[in-house]
Amino acid sequence: MARPFFLINVRFKEMLTRVVSVFKAHQAPHEIALGVAIGCFIAVLPLYGLHTLLCIGAALLISRANKLAILLGTNVSLPPTVPVITWTGYDIGRLLLSDKHYPPLSWEYIRNLKISRVSEFYYPLFVGSVVLGIMCAAVAFLLTLAISHLLRKRRLRAT
Repeated sequence: MARPFFLINVRFKEMLTRVVSVFKAHQAPHEIALGVAIGCFIAVLPLYGLHTLLCIGAALLISRANKLAILLGTNVSLPPTVPVITWTGYDIGRLLLSDKHYPPLSWEYIRNLKISRVSEFYYPLFVGSVVLGIMCAAVAFLLTLAISHLLRKRRLRAT
């Protein structure tokens, strides 16, 4: 049974309120940006099923980062973006490991991928995903830092 639209809209507003509360937290903008960057890095890693555990570990180990922002940052890896992230990570890994001549990724390659050959696919994917993760984390850090500074200035002007 489908949910009525107004219930979905209420949940979206509630989620948006929580996101805004992260930016309004009494933490320095760089702590919020660091949290989002760490979350983005974790989200891009091809360690499927372990992202939440990695977030908890990062939140415990990196005390300067905003904990909720780490979790929010992992939302880069949602079902619509996972194929793009995987494909891009694999291609970056192929470029970096060009001496091994990994085959280009295609639907035919994925369809014929046998479990015994997963490591052949996974190694360039992991290497490329680490590089892609660093790039995404840097972009996320800079964007979040700019947004945090902007929101902080607006809040200070309002008071």
